[in-house]
Amino acid sequence: MKESLRFIGKFVFIFTLFAALFSFAMFQGGFTSWFLFYSFLPIFLYHIGLLFYPIKNWKVSRKLSHHVIRAGDGVSVSVEIDRKFPFPLYYCICEEIFPVSLNKVDNRHEKYHHLEQPNKLYNNRSIKKITFPWFKRKIALSYTIKHIPRGEHQLNAVRIRTGDIFGLIKKDHVFQVSDALIAYPDERPIVLMEKISSYEQGSISSYTMNLKNTNVATGIREYMPGDRFSWIDWKQTAKKNEVMTKEFEQEKSTDTLIVLDGCYYNGLNPLAFEATVEVSMSLMETIRQQASQVGFLSIGKDVALFPVQHDPTKKEWIRKHLTRIYPTKTKPFSLLLKEEMFKIANDFFVVVATTRMDEQLKDTLKQIKLRKKRVSVVYIQSKNRISEDEYHMLKQLQHEGIGINILTEKELVNNPIGVSGL
Repeated sequence: MKESLRFIGKFVFIFTLFAALFSFAMFQGGFTSWFLFYSFLPIFLYHIGLLFYPIKNWKVSRKLSHHVIRAGDGVSVSVEIDRKFPFPLYYCICEEIFPVSLNKVDNRHEKYHHLEQPNKLYNNRSIKKITFPWFKRKIALSYTIKHIPRGEHQLNAVRIRTGDIFGLIKKDHVFQVSDALIAYPDERPIVLMEKISSYEQGSISSYTMNLKNTNVATGIREYMPGDRFSWIDWKQTAKKNEVMTKEFEQEKSTDTLIVLDGCYYNGLNPLAFEATVEVSMSLMETIRQQASQVGFLSIGKDVALFPVQHDPTKKEWIRKHLTRIYPTKTKPFSLLLKEEMFKIANDFFVVVATTRMDEQLKDTLKQIKLRKKRVSVVYIQSKNRISEDEYHMLKQLQHEGIGINILTEKELVNNPIGVSGL
């Protein structure tokens, strides 16, 4: 209805100008009056033609340089417009309509400078490109979307605007053009340390890597993805006609289970949660490169368990899960963690990544420590958001023999990140 009223209003306005000039020429007479009228006649006809010109019949398509990227990357976008009738147009403005999921900026580790004030990273994206097509039937515009955050994003629409040189006629139409864009979590390089020299700051004093001891071979087994080339037992490989690797003494006790806290709570820091996702993914890759088996457990509204095993496809499934995960309201994380840990009978080294510490979680971690030989906590939060009570509880856990590593903005902006207590 509004479009129809706007169309009628523009038509009446242009026709009124034409009628006024024609009346002036008729009553005034003379060369000058008729010269003005005939000079305006082509402009009048152009405006009438533009008013009835249907830009909604244009064919608009979008091409992305990449559909799958890492968080923080950018993509190049090319928008192509194909129109059958080459009606002359003075200008054409193309505007990308962004989904809400893209209204924040991810500039890799630099974003953690704003860990205390994550709202500074929210930004209403706006990209507009202008071209002057005139009689061109095919119009191409390109631009770049930078600093794309983690998640699955759906680009659904492109707005096209055009009009005359005087601004009397303006036309716009929103074209539905769908393209999916997936940004996997950024994998950060991580250095595993042995201990922390300053508890409050989280600074590192020892740079010794926690590598697996492979001095004592206790048996052989079939080769699995992730095994080192130097572990191959060539004699047994020749006997069995299958690639066999040595099994070492510590191999059975270094299996690691990384647990991610995906539960929402009042006051949750969304940027700290992003850090737990990145650190969890990066820890998995670092531990895997050390030839240890690693599993993953995500606890939130939905619980997702990826068992500890040598499976080349497991990492891809975990990466997809971490791309989609966002904190959800559910039972307290401490309660869900206790339930899940009692379901798992294996003796894993448990690493819990969380952004919150309370009495219930502290008690749960102590109970897990009684059942498991080794437990470690990676606690991620802005330094100014960590209360004295939380510091006290973390120190108590450390005295109980639980590895504690606090990552604040000071550690997260570094590349690589130093992680201790593992």
